[in-house]
Amino acid sequence: MSPDIVYRLRGPAAGPGPGAHRARDTGGLGTFRDQVPFWRHPDARRIDLRATLRDPFEGTVVRRFEQSRALEVWTLVDVSASMRFRGEGEAWALVTELCTALARSATRIGDAFGLVACGARAETLVPASRRRGTVEAVADALAAVVPGGASAAGLAQAAAGLSGRRKLVVAISDFRVPAPVLAGLFEALQGHDVVPVAIEDGALDAGLPAFGLIELEDLEGGGRRRVLMRPSLRARWLAREAERREALRRLALRHGRPPYRLAGRFDGDDFSRHLLGTAA
Repeated sequence: MSPDIVYRLRGPAAGPGPGAHRARDTGGLGTFRDQVPFWRHPDARRIDLRATLRDPFEGTVVRRFEQSRALEVWTLVDVSASMRFRGEGEAWALVTELCTALARSATRIGDAFGLVACGARAETLVPASRRRGTVEAVADALAAVVPGGASAAGLAQAAAGLSGRRKLVVAISDFRVPAPVLAGLFEALQGHDVVPVAIEDGALDAGLPAFGLIELEDLEGGGRRRVLMRPSLRARWLAREAERREALRRLALRHGRPPYRLAGRFDGDDFSRHLLGTAA
């Protein structure tokens, strides 16, 4: 079992009930925040007598406490055929491990977790829920999915459906999608805290020979073909991949967080460091 994933929302939470995340709300209970004049927070139960007696202007001072809120965590998962890729690791197995670990961690601290499959259209596999059994529902739903088709346009459709309070949204894909789809995804998620998770495979780059005959398969319907790899073609291939990753990084940073690269195996501690902004 993977370790719990630790995360925090960028900015205050605005969930419907008490939870584990900092919020803008103040009240009589929670973590001490500050002291303010009574007129700003007229709660006689929270008068600070010592601070009131020390006030040179003879005002009444009240303690304010920061309220904690729950939030919704959503994963939008690309289910196009390219997500069947097997190399250094199995893409769909990595997706399943990450989603179940995140569902377990979210529901354990009182957050709701939801899952949307995104192919040509978006389909909600698990509605956002805090109930027991959410982890099992996520695992069962992903086990029943066979990635297929050539479109991940449902990513933007799913993003557009996440209206309302600010949410933590984890978008999982290899992000080998047309630029308009990618731009539409991030634009639709404005107002939420977006975590792009890029499914990649190091063997795809490291395993390319400088010279030799290789067989490539387009999982999204392009069939198989043999390619004579040579140094110039390999260099162009690697340069194009670097450009694609950099374009994704720049787009993601404009909307908050850099992408997280998931390749080979899932490391819950490393993902937590990324979510907390403490990755090396």
